[in-house]
Amino acid sequence: MSIYELAILGAATPEERATLTATLTDIVSDFGLTLGDDIVVHNAESLGGRHKPAAFAGAYFGGNAQQDLEAAQDLIRASAPIIPTIAAGADFNAQIPQCLQPINGLTRRADDPNMTELASAMLECVGLLRRQRRVFVSYRRVESRAAALQLHDLLASRGFDVFLDTHDIRPGDPFQDVLWHRLVDSDVMVMLDTPTYFDSRWTRQEIGRARAKEIQVLRVIWPEHTPNKLTDLAETIYLDPKELEGPDGPIVAQTADTIVLEVERLRSRSIASRYMSITGKLRADVEKIGASVEGVGAHRAVAVRLLDGEKIWAYPIVGIPTAEILNDVADKARRAEQQEIPVLVYDHIGIRDAWNAHLRWLGDHIRAVRTIKVSEAGWALAAWEN
Repeated sequence: MSIYELAILGAATPEERATLTATLTDIVSDFGLTLGDDIVVHNAESLGGRHKPAAFAGAYFGGNAQQDLEAAQDLIRASAPIIPTIAAGADFNAQIPQCLQPINGLTRRADDPNMTELASAMLECVGLLRRQRRVFVSYRRVESRAAALQLHDLLASRGFDVFLDTHDIRPGDPFQDVLWHRLVDSDVMVMLDTPTYFDSRWTRQEIGRARAKEIQVLRVIWPEHTPNKLTDLAETIYLDPKELEGPDGPIVAQTADTIVLEVERLRSRSIASRYMSITGKLRADVEKIGASVEGVGAHRAVAVRLLDGEKIWAYPIVGIPTAEILNDVADKARRAEQQEIPVLVYDHIGIRDAWNAHLRWLGDHIRAVRTIKVSEAGWALAAWEN
């Protein structure tokens, strides 16, 4: 039985359907999932037989024919998420059925032929990718300030929550604590690799800690600069002298767009890598105390059988827990008809002390979800009582 179900409806051509399916296949493979087994992609004809308890999302391709209207209306009546989408330059009101027009749509960009943005949006709807899209820009002000500001604004305009030290730390806040807090909640680091990047202990620490947290790094290398071998494993874009409008930027528009698309592509890989890491640590701690992992269910919940026979559902998350995430976990457990109180598992390293205190307060007052730090999972589960 599939864990996730998707649908491609509307006026998608066979080529568009194949392209989107291929991109979805590529992204979910990072999570160890396969299309046709863990994930099913429906068309209008097969949609009636979908497994309704499975997490679901659909995409509706606009066109002149306005096809698959009945299927789209069925999804609306079922409150299932569906994303209206049109090609660049198309008229949303003319190509999208009236019943879908109140829903925020997605215009496919001409420079995104693989439909990475649409595939990511669908996987956000089913909960495989988190909805927050966070990017950390690491740079040296003396060498790449204009490029950093440009990427901050461009990424923000494409729906990313971007951290830039000069913009996102409030007066009076502890600078480094906030910086690390935002780093560990980021999906991708954009590293502007300039000649003196490694001369600063702060940027050295940023790249080192990003790698320690398994955050994917996109390295943008300045013209005629020989990059440090310490970052050889990072994804890389080399800048030509013609691609910089000044010594510290900005970067020419076409190359800047390429950087944004690469960030989108790396985001799913980063989330998958970090999810696998926290799940692996949880499994190791579970087995260390003699308990067992029985499998993975909907919404990536991990079924754990404790020594006394009690079963719990653990929800490993990537990034920093919030009250909204606790509510989301409780809602997923309810929809999956799990009887036990769900357990949110997170990595606390790098989170601000003030936020950790907030999480303790939430734990003391919210009974619908319990939380444990993955580094203390074995210790906590060995004495678990519901």
